[in-house]
Amino acid sequence: MSIGAHIHAADVLAAALERKAEVVQFFLGDPQSWKTPNPHPQADALAEAGITVYVHSPYPVNIAATNNRIRIPSRKTVLENAEAAAKSGAKGLIVHGGHVTAKEDPALGLVNWRKFFERQTEAGGFPLPILIENTAGGNAMARGFDMLARLWDEVAEFGAGFCLDTCHAWAAGEDLDGIVDRVMAITGRIDLVHLNSSRDEFDSARDRHANIKAGTIDPEALVAVVKSAGAPAVVETPADGQAEDIAFLREAIGR
Repeated sequence: MSIGAHIHAADVLAAALERKAEVVQFFLGDPQSWKTPNPHPQADALAEAGITVYVHSPYPVNIAATNNRIRIPSRKTVLENAEAAAKSGAKGLIVHGGHVTAKEDPALGLVNWRKFFERQTEAGGFPLPILIENTAGGNAMARGFDMLARLWDEVAEFGAGFCLDTCHAWAAGEDLDGIVDRVMAITGRIDLVHLNSSRDEFDSARDRHANIKAGTIDPEALVAVVKSAGAPAVVETPADGQAEDIAFLREAIGR
């Protein structure tokens, strides 16, 4: 149960050491860009420091989209980020579950996810695990766990991984009490936890992260998720409170 943070700073290694992070997550470029990324320049230094690395795909990516102008570049961007992430020594690439529009059948988005995995499997597979992350918005493939179960029916056979975001689940109206067991019953795995509190109330559908002691989620409920999941945990919280978040979690789980 290594604990760390999503780091936006240019000097990821220095920021990780400052926060006493055992694991880091970052973007390989502009999070709003489709541009092909390069491997992280500090990849070797992070490995030498014993820090585990995860990479987050850019925000515009939407594998579920029915619009070709979004879905096709999304596939390309995920593959390019996966290659650069693998060369950076990353353990996985986090990709949001994506969504369809309000008037579209969600089944179309589920099929698009399956096609993505099928085609890449036929082409030789991914260079590292793809971790699908639950999200908070409407018409999403991984918002409510009923939809997550339908998504997993399409992608499980291809070895898809799962990243559990506590703020997203809270905002989507999923109770954190017993959430790990419910997820495991669907996916059979939790590869990474995004351990975030929320600035907003339960079932708000708003994705606004807060530091552990500053948000609307009971900190003890967040601790329980970390303990139960038994997976690396990354805080995606405001940077000025990340060191405190990590220290709190480490003490709370007896590390």
